[in-house]
Amino acid sequence: MAHPPELPHIVVHTPALDGSRRVTSGDETLGVASHLDDVVEILRLADLDRVEVEESDLIEWQGGGPEDWPGLSEHPGQ
Repeated sequence: MAHPPELPHIVVHTPALDGSRRVTSGDETLGVASHLDDVVEILRLADLDRVEVEESDLIEWQGGGPEDWPGLSEHPGQ
């Protein structure tokens, strides 16, 4: 019987000067997020949409948590 695939370790990196945050899984960059919704979408596109973004132990938030997006006062389109 096959073992289930090991769940990846996701890192949301410290915000860049523009407030965006790189999202990686191991050595692979999954995308760049400007808002929590972007992190959710990046994980969905990587087939990780079952991960609870704000509460999961699989996600390491560096330089601030899911509510920290310095330099970005408004989500685009709002």
